[in-house]
Amino acid sequence: QVQLVESGGGLVQPGGSLRLSCAASGSIFSIDAMGWYRQAPGKQRELVAVMTTGGRTNYADSVKGRFTISRDNAKSTVALQMNILKPEDTAVYYCNAVIQPDRGSALYNYWGQGTQVTVSS
Repeated sequence: QVQLVESGGGLVQPGGSLRLSCAASGSIFSIDAMGWYRQAPGKQRELVAVMTTGGRTNYADSVKGRFTISRDNAKSTVALQMNILKPEDTAVYYCNAVIQPDRGSALYNYWGQGTQVTVSS
């Protein structure tokens, strides 16, 4: 069993900052990409930021320059530093990881339970 556990969501005023963290645990042989997605009410889930094991990153255009993804491969964790938050950043944020559970197995997509981020005055 693989688990992704997120923390760090909450309520923040526009212009403020939040930091999300996610830790992967369980039966893990290797982890490929780790990242963050979000889903606002009435909208589809969208990519926010992702980082490969080698450190390559990809950000949604809407968060470039404001959000920073980081990763600790040794600890199987990924974090998202969110600065200059806007009301349109309000959403449930999901941690995602592409994981090979056992040697020789396929890669599987895993999701955290989601953490609410609300940006409002």
